[in-house]
Amino acid sequence: MSQDSKPSTADYRKKLNLPDTPFPMRGDLPRREPGWVQQWEQEGLYQRLRDASKGRPLFVLHDGPPYANGKIHIGHAVNKILKDMIVKSRQLDGFDAAYVPGWDCHGLPIENAIEKLHGRNLSRDDMQAKARGFAQEQVEQQMADFKRLGVLGDWEHPYKTMNYANEAGELRVLKRVMERGFLYRGLKPVYWCFDCKSSLAEFEIEYADKKSDTLDVAFKAADPQALATAFGLPSLPDAAKDAFVVIWTTTAWTIPANQALNLNPQIDYALVDTPKGYLLLAAVLVQRCLERFGLQGDVVATVPGQQLAGLQFQHPLYAVDAGYRRLAPVILADYATAEDGTGIVHSAPAYGVDDFNSCTAHGLKHSEILTPVQANGVYAEDFPLFGGQHIWKAVPVILDALRLAGRLMATQTISHSYPHCWRHKTPVIYRATAQWFVRMDEGEGVFAQERPAATLRQTALAAIEQTQFYPANGKARLHDMIANRPDWGISRQRNWGVPLPFFLHRDTEELHPRTLELLDRAIEIVEQGGIEAWSRTTPEEILGANEAGQYNKVNDILDVWFDSGSTFAHVLHGTHVEVGHAHGPEADLYLEGHDQHRGWFHSSLLLSSALNGRAPYKGLLTHGFTVDGQGKKMSKSLGNTVAPQEVSNKLGAEIIRLWVASTDYSGDLAIDDRILARVVDAYRRIRNTLRFLLANTSDFDPHTDAVPLEQMLEIDRYALARASAFQQEVLAHYQVYEFHPVVSKLQVYCSEDLGAFYLDVLKDRLYVTQAKSLARRSAQTALWHITHAMLRWMAPFLSFTAEEAWPIFAPGQSESIFLETFHDVPVADDAHALVQKWQRVREIRDAVNKEIETVRAAGQLGSSLQAAVRITAAPEDYALLSSLGDDLKYVMITSVATLLQADALHVQVELAPGQKCAMTWHYSEDVGRDTQYPELSARAISNLFGGGEVRTIA
Repeated sequence: MSQDSKPSTADYRKKLNLPDTPFPMRGDLPRREPGWVQQWEQEGLYQRLRDASKGRPLFVLHDGPPYANGKIHIGHAVNKILKDMIVKSRQLDGFDAAYVPGWDCHGLPIENAIEKLHGRNLSRDDMQAKARGFAQEQVEQQMADFKRLGVLGDWEHPYKTMNYANEAGELRVLKRVMERGFLYRGLKPVYWCFDCKSSLAEFEIEYADKKSDTLDVAFKAADPQALATAFGLPSLPDAAKDAFVVIWTTTAWTIPANQALNLNPQIDYALVDTPKGYLLLAAVLVQRCLERFGLQGDVVATVPGQQLAGLQFQHPLYAVDAGYRRLAPVILADYATAEDGTGIVHSAPAYGVDDFNSCTAHGLKHSEILTPVQANGVYAEDFPLFGGQHIWKAVPVILDALRLAGRLMATQTISHSYPHCWRHKTPVIYRATAQWFVRMDEGEGVFAQERPAATLRQTALAAIEQTQFYPANGKARLHDMIANRPDWGISRQRNWGVPLPFFLHRDTEELHPRTLELLDRAIEIVEQGGIEAWSRTTPEEILGANEAGQYNKVNDILDVWFDSGSTFAHVLHGTHVEVGHAHGPEADLYLEGHDQHRGWFHSSLLLSSALNGRAPYKGLLTHGFTVDGQGKKMSKSLGNTVAPQEVSNKLGAEIIRLWVASTDYSGDLAIDDRILARVVDAYRRIRNTLRFLLANTSDFDPHTDAVPLEQMLEIDRYALARASAFQQEVLAHYQVYEFHPVVSKLQVYCSEDLGAFYLDVLKDRLYVTQAKSLARRSAQTALWHITHAMLRWMAPFLSFTAEEAWPIFAPGQSESIFLETFHDVPVADDAHALVQKWQRVREIRDAVNKEIETVRAAGQLGSSLQAAVRITAAPEDYALLSSLGDDLKYVMITSVATLLQADALHVQVELAPGQKCAMTWHYSEDVGRDTQYPELSARAISNLFGGGEVRTIA
């Protein structure tokens, strides 16, 4: 070669095996992600997964249906992405992981939306038609948003509670509940929302502070002599004075409906002589009460409450209006306490569960219970003094009436915890109405065909013991709710929902004797034409002309929680039978926010326990709520909401997915722009590592280039052993549905195991050694396995990125990463020893790097390749480092590495002798010895023009 034809330094760079890949550094996620969504849909990826998975063990995550009302928010995104990550990780783990998305389509919010759009005077048929169309629009909008998040599922065949088959399936569940003796009808106080104009279930209630007026009210003794006798007195000391019992309450609006007074039989009560008359009060509360009333008084006598039973007292408005000329008897009840108030509880049985139970237990007939408050919260027009007034607005009017009657002893305003409607956030009341209930404890049900060995409460509590909870504290939460809940009121007084297809006799209000048969007829009608078809059906069509006039068709609908709670029965074992029947009676997992312990988890557990004697799930997983970066609840008024659609359009749905995966979902999930910026940085680091792996395996064909494990260099075998051990950690976390440790450890693995060590050491061998040499192919073999494994580790949460990389990395293999299973990383027999050995090598290397950095900080050194290090090591470390031979310098990434033995580890750094090789960048004394290639070292010349260098370890 002539002097003029000698390659320049730039030409030598071209001789390097520089990495190359079409996988871009920038993901450009917002622009490219929709393409993958479209591709998955066009190629029918979900169905291909099902076809490819046939014969594998099934894994079923049953979807808790989001409500079909409005755009999805960030909480929806968290929920669906968590589900998607679990299903994908199970699919990769060798399961047939089916996921059927669903929607909750009936109920009040949709009715409210229709009323806002079209007014409140729609016919039942018109309301139902418009509600169905509206719900379908919402489903389509939400479905598009869920797909955009990269969620794979059976979008072609979702379940909707308004599908005719599901509506009919719900009625089948109702029939079975009846047959097993759990259904009854009764007059009973239930939570009532004036905005819903319907009863509410226990799990539709939340507590919030409410301001109320407390009042102490005096009830005049109807028979003063009987009162004196009860206290062991021959008569009241001053016959000219009236005698009163005083109650304390926070619900002034219930006073007009008073029908009894409750005293505790075990508490001592005092008769107190005051300027306003004789007052009956709990003995221990006398002084506090007198101070509140602004009175002085003396105790005349004291007796236990049990001696006061049966005494009669006039209603406080007895003398004001003839409508209140009734007497309230004293009924003994344990729930009257002396902790506050007066120790006496006034009883309005229509508006309190305890009141109702005590009054009916003492002979008050249902027909005798006063129920003046109508569904909208207004007293009936003919109700004395307060007719036509809303109960909340009537409170000051009631207080004035009591004050004018001389019966208001004291009043003040307090703030206290009070039940509110979950949907409307407005106060609710207890209101006695005839409702249908699912019985929790012993009792007779209508049309019972069986008698289960245990009560529903017992069965559900036993089922909880058989359920795995994630996190574990969910068990106690659900247990307490089931243990303490009342009977479940399942009827609602609305239009858009699955009907209670019953006929009640007009005189006796008894169910038609052929109710079970009529239920089957209703199921047929609904299955063919939906709930609208039943709504249009007349009693004559079902009962015939002779009976139709004797019966009223019930217009109540089933509680929407009955809709979603029964989906396990008609989805997994009906409309999607290929999933359920093959799998068994229970889903593997239900996953929702922790509020669903009182919602979907709860109603599903009760219905499955009623039907099958067990829970519908093997495991329950709960996640927290989304909050802003300061931990504040998100609200539009605060302006701290984060819309998933906006994040997807700006940063990519992949960033939302990575945020969900990297956050501990067992608590609240914080999100804001700064948090998302950190997630973007984490994404870039993972993507850059992946890009390096793809680039350095771009010319590697595993069929022809793979090196057998036993021939691979030691550090490559170590890298595989470390990857295999890391994979076991990943799979262990996936097994218990943990993602944030996977993301955290993957970042550490990419930055420390790979970036800061293995890939750093590998660059020289990958770039400098001959392209097809054993040294380079050994490294590429390890990288090929690591890339296979890593793409699968990240696929559950970085789904778009893994799918983008897959055809670049494995062209001609399966068309989607999700058609794969976790990679079997090969490991040598001495894998454990290798990991231990190289862990110590890395520790020593860290010590070397620390010394190099010290010298570099002093300005005496640039690149570590300028360094010559002398390592003095104790015998054990000396033997370990000696085993690396001449490759020690490549591990330390220095030009020279000398090893000496002594008592302790010591590192000395100085400038390496010789000149810098234009190709390898190592400093060597043999650079320039070959006059034909004066810029190259002997090693570079051998790799370029000779037989190539030999590596043994690294």
